[in-house]
Amino acid sequence: MQESRLFRMIYQLLEKGKIRAGDLAQQFEVSVRTIYRDVDALSAAGIPIYASPGRNGGIELDKNFILSKSLLSQEEKQQILQSLQGLASVNGFHYTQQLMIKLSALFQMRNPNWIEVDFNTWQSQNKEQELFDSLKEAICCKQVISFCYFSSQEKMTQRKAKPVRLVFKGQNWYLYAYCLLRQDFRFFKLSRLKKLKLAEETFEDDFSDLVIEKKLNLPPTVHLSLKFDRKLAFRVYDEFLEVKTDTEGDLYAELDIPDSALLDSYILSFGDAVEVLEPAFIRQRITEKLGKILKRYKS
Repeated sequence: MQESRLFRMIYQLLEKGKIRAGDLAQQFEVSVRTIYRDVDALSAAGIPIYASPGRNGGIELDKNFILSKSLLSQEEKQQILQSLQGLASVNGFHYTQQLMIKLSALFQMRNPNWIEVDFNTWQSQNKEQELFDSLKEAICCKQVISFCYFSSQEKMTQRKAKPVRLVFKGQNWYLYAYCLLRQDFRFFKLSRLKKLKLAEETFEDDFSDLVIEKKLNLPPTVHLSLKFDRKLAFRVYDEFLEVKTDTEGDLYAELDIPDSALLDSYILSFGDAVEVLEPAFIRQRITEKLGKILKRYKS
């Protein structure tokens, strides 16, 4: 138990720098006296660790101290390389490949080429990549950002925010940030975020340990029951987990989906090969929309 605590103490000091003995004691659920005994044990083992008294005192490691690679087990080294391989496959982490090469040489292990992921569409991703990289820079450098945002309520607002994290959820990238306009944390979908500017203004808030507890602000969901023409079977089987067929070969599927402005567009994207069976109010809404479309084309 003590050996595990000693290693965890070193990792904490490497990450955060100087830490008060009381804070370490509270974190590891031991007494302050035990922490100082741990400091003595680490010092005796040759670790350059120091305890300074006073109001601004605390426990810290020598700034030039680094962990030896021998402190990582073979399994831990493998897990690090496997994790980096996954990151290298994700859009926005294209610099990770060089890091993997260096760590492979340091660990004297072959790089595990175990996964390939591509979140890109068939369209050019240059602008999306630039946006992603700029937001990553703003988060790492704690720079305030400003941008125009188009909400699902068809409104455009000018926002200023402290960026916290990039989040991939539901096949889309989001920025989680503290919005200075709303004075609260918000999710912003990257595809609706335009005219991004990184300000010279920085912020001191430390969001590195922030746990994102809020869910995406989505409207209430509805349970859809849909009927599809068999000519669209390729797409239906791509998008729905459970699909039933009748004797005519038509397909039936159900799903729970937020009742947002995008719902009607999603249904209409199936063209004349879909029919909404339930709920009745969605069926009526689609009927009215089709009437407006027909009227527009007739005019």
